[in-house]
Amino acid sequence: MADPVLPQPGTKLVDSWILDRGASLRAKDVPPVTMDEWQKRKATLRQSMFDAMGPPPTEKAPLQPKLLGTLKRDGYTVEKVLFQSWPDVWVTASAYVPDAASDGGKVPAVLVVHGHWSGARRDPVVQSRCLGLVKLGFFVLAVDAFGAGERYINPAKGTYHGALYGSTLWPTGRSLLGMQVYDNNRAVDYILACPECNGKIGITGASGGGNQSMYAGALDERIGAVVPVCSVGNYQAYLKAACCVCEVLPNALRFTEEGDVLGLVAPRALMVINASKDAYQFAPAQADKSIERASHIFKMHGAPDRLKHLVIDSGHDYNQLMREAMYGWMTRFLKEKGTGEPIPEPKFSLDTYEELACFEKAERPATMLFPPSFAAKEAKSMMAVHQKSMPTHPQMWEATAITWRREFAKFAQLGEVPQPVAKTGKPTTEKDVTTVPIVLTGEGGVPIPLRLRSLTKLSGQAPPCILLHMDGKEAALSHAFADGLVRKGWEVIAPDLRGIGETKADRDAIAGAPDHNTAEHSLWIGRPLLGQWLTDILTLLGWIKLQSTRQKELAIVGIGHAGILALMARALPDSPITRVASFGAPGTLITEAAYGTGMPMGLLAPGLFKLGDVPHFAALSTPARVIIADGTTASNARYTQLQFEENFAFTTGVFKACGMADRLRLVMGARAEDLAAL
Repeated sequence: MADPVLPQPGTKLVDSWILDRGASLRAKDVPPVTMDEWQKRKATLRQSMFDAMGPPPTEKAPLQPKLLGTLKRDGYTVEKVLFQSWPDVWVTASAYVPDAASDGGKVPAVLVVHGHWSGARRDPVVQSRCLGLVKLGFFVLAVDAFGAGERYINPAKGTYHGALYGSTLWPTGRSLLGMQVYDNNRAVDYILACPECNGKIGITGASGGGNQSMYAGALDERIGAVVPVCSVGNYQAYLKAACCVCEVLPNALRFTEEGDVLGLVAPRALMVINASKDAYQFAPAQADKSIERASHIFKMHGAPDRLKHLVIDSGHDYNQLMREAMYGWMTRFLKEKGTGEPIPEPKFSLDTYEELACFEKAERPATMLFPPSFAAKEAKSMMAVHQKSMPTHPQMWEATAITWRREFAKFAQLGEVPQPVAKTGKPTTEKDVTTVPIVLTGEGGVPIPLRLRSLTKLSGQAPPCILLHMDGKEAALSHAFADGLVRKGWEVIAPDLRGIGETKADRDAIAGAPDHNTAEHSLWIGRPLLGQWLTDILTLLGWIKLQSTRQKELAIVGIGHAGILALMARALPDSPITRVASFGAPGTLITEAAYGTGMPMGLLAPGLFKLGDVPHFAALSTPARVIIADGTTASNARYTQLQFEENFAFTTGVFKACGMADRLRLVMGARAEDLAAL
């Protein structure tokens, strides 16, 4: 059944809205006119970046460096190194020490960060630049990125730290990008403590490693020469591409474009290398826009010759021509030799993946944290604070809930709820059930296709029940809950929230995350997809209110992960919803491992745990009647009855303290159709 106003399935309506939003945010950008203006902008930009990616800790943990082994090679030694970044966050690294430095000489250093090559710091592509540099007399430190290489839960070639693994950090208010930037800051600490190093430091990497190089180089002024490779484009371009979680700077387009980030390097040395045949977001034409902006800032510093943009005829890589260009740049600005022109690469021999392993013989620290376990530790600390909000009487909770709901609405970055405009299609009747297709006009003109379904004899008279499914209205209506609700006398309203169902963007799913690209693009523009979905629900509620004021009941039901969204919709201020049901949803967003396949990344709004977890949003449903049925963990494991009850102890405690224990039901093993009476 086609909706009345959508020209065809797969129309990129949400994509277009995000692109327009991104463009409008930076439409009035102008370069700084004076150095005083730039210095003020620089300070604000640095703070905004740290706030967005997750602030560093107030105190640095001791590095506690450990030498786990050495490999003696021709003209240099490879040291297998381990050091601590955060408490229990250990960085695995390879230090390449030239013989001249080992004999008492001091040399400049280069920090090498990898991208998404299968071997992480030990990959041949990464090794090659390390070996070229050490042969040219540089001390080199190559580090595994957080969650990659030997810092993955189960180390193996080809592991991926993005998607539903790296996004575990978002609800804590941190990001994989921020963790990497801080790791690299600590790597600089390590280098400066090494007796072989003379204090002059460069950084380079390609792809995701080039991204790290740009941000670390921009924010750590101890780094004197910065060479990002196959990574620089502009933030607008990211809205048209897929990227790793490690490249996402949440809210970035609300406060800057990439050109100003490059400008933070000035007047230190920056060479940007692009490949002529790279992906759209890294294409030279996109990089040119950022380079143009950065060049203005370098000129203001009187250092135009310290910025260079080089395009190599190549695909996405860090090949020999790129490496040789980097050698020349590092030699000029760290050794103060030469003109910065490419230097021929010395001959070298690669080590095997196994030879470079830090933990070939040694065991990893038992308490070593990875992205999910680090996030879980942070989250549990936050939940301990929320536990203090447990009320002892109704008035206490009422005051707490009012504040909590307001904070949640502000946090969600809700959009403007439009005056509902609906177009109705032709009803169809099958046996005793009538279905009506409708399309509402949502925020920014993005449509919200609906299906209304009720018993024909109750058409226009049944109380409304919004039925949510993260696969859209068709999946919702095919679920047993839908038929059960209709038979119990409800009018089921099943919507396609934006980016779902008919409005789903093409090729949106990556690595088990169904909404990967739309969720990331939404973060770039500072409008978490969670808030966009809630805005659509508010639009739907406004339309329902206009249809009839005689109904005393208004229900919302979420199936699967949409159960979390249903509870959050009821948690908004002044919600008219009187009944809520969550069926088969995760009871928590905290997990020690990666999220289970199918977890919408749009639910993982950055900083969400500062407000609470699923049980806290469920508690905000008071005084509505609530059913939470068949819960799972965030990694899709089914709860036992005891685990289920323990998980929702806060929710139960709130309902009891408010004298509403009979309005909350926690059910495991019930049939959906049996719960449809709500």
